[in-house]
Amino acid sequence: MTSHRPHHPIAVVGAGLGGLALARVLHVHGIEAALFDLDPGPTARTQGGMLDIHDDSGQEALRAAGLHEDFLKRVHSGGQAMRVLDRHATVRRTEDDDGSRGRPEIDRGDLRELLLGSLPEGTVRWDAKVTGARPLGSGRHEVTLEDGTGFTTDLLVGADGAWSRIRPLLSPARPSYTGVSFVEADLSEADLRHPASAAVVGGGMLFALGAGRGFLAHRETDGSLHVYTAVEAPEDWLDGIDFGDTEAAKAAVLKEFDGWDESLRALVADADGPLVPRRIHALPVGHRWDRVPGVTLVGDAAHLMSPFAGEGANLALLDGAELGLAVAAHPEDTEAALTTYEDRMFRRAEVSAAESAQNTTLLFRADAPQGLLDMFPSTADGR
Repeated sequence: MTSHRPHHPIAVVGAGLGGLALARVLHVHGIEAALFDLDPGPTARTQGGMLDIHDDSGQEALRAAGLHEDFLKRVHSGGQAMRVLDRHATVRRTEDDDGSRGRPEIDRGDLRELLLGSLPEGTVRWDAKVTGARPLGSGRHEVTLEDGTGFTTDLLVGADGAWSRIRPLLSPARPSYTGVSFVEADLSEADLRHPASAAVVGGGMLFALGAGRGFLAHRETDGSLHVYTAVEAPEDWLDGIDFGDTEAAKAAVLKEFDGWDESLRALVADADGPLVPRRIHALPVGHRWDRVPGVTLVGDAAHLMSPFAGEGANLALLDGAELGLAVAAHPEDTEAALTTYEDRMFRRAEVSAAESAQNTTLLFRADAPQGLLDMFPSTADGR
């Protein structure tokens, strides 16, 4: 029986960047949406590191949301700077932050806070973990929550990430392991406590690459360094490391970097706090589905890809904004809105996913970092 369950004309599962962008654009157009998120509250967990928000995608979404000016006030000045090193810490390329704001950096938590603060209080229902959803006919769906409650909706949007509970309504696809694992680390108060590492990373992003290995790091707005240690490894590699013993975990990770310069190994060796393991998964390039009435996906739920094209957050924002605009443009015809949205989303996601998959190989090939260097136009001074 579903008659006693509350009904929401538009329900969004997941209060990440895509779901929030959708809710905000709908709100700008006078349309209410209900968001459901499994976290107990907005500050229940850290939101990850820095994001570079692209002018032609993520920033377009923020313009549609009426938040672009507020976004620019929060970006990390100098964060577009970049350094490319080899395994011997030889600097192979540097780029300064040119102030163009074509791809400015912002802390993911700051961006999420901006979006959350732009919504009416109560828009997000926290501590609401979705366990399943089923069609009721005529485009309506019933969604069940872990606490035994649930709701019905006319338009169901899965914005619930890699392991989406809504995706099975549309597609049998599941993310697969890309062959790369990350171990994340943080060095706090870097200029004061870790000056050598601060100098290695610089003011923005660091790529220190070798064959099948790499350190990707960036400076955060609080003065810390966030490090992604990347290793091409079997899917079960991380299972053999005891991350409950930080010193043992550091030793196990650094074993993969024997012969690398000590200034790079220090990004793990001197890390503050525990190391965090993360396998990199992706949905198939070109993932799409046939139109199913009353339901769609945004962000990673639709097109999870590796982070090596820098498009994930940008696409999530643009998905949410464009879906919101499509719904506002077709207030009486949800299917027309979803068809318009999905057609554009599928095309752009395939391009970005293909680039991301290509870069996953290119960054860590045998002559790394040459693959990354070849992506930049040649300049007379070699920068």
